[in-house]
Amino acid sequence: MAYVISDKCTKCGSCAPVCPQEAITEGDKMYVIDADKCVDCGLCAGECPVEAISPV
Repeated sequence: MAYVISDKCTKCGSCAPVCPQEAITEGDKMYVIDADKCVDCGLCAGECPVEAISPV
């Protein structure tokens, strides 16, 4: 099960550097997680200051 980023994302960028799989990239309006690369570690969710990241 991958994690997803909701529209609450403020595009702060704190999630991308902690992803061990480099599954998080910057989109037009928010960051996005590549579900094929995500290993469900949850590190990104712990870094998000606005709680925009959750399991699917």
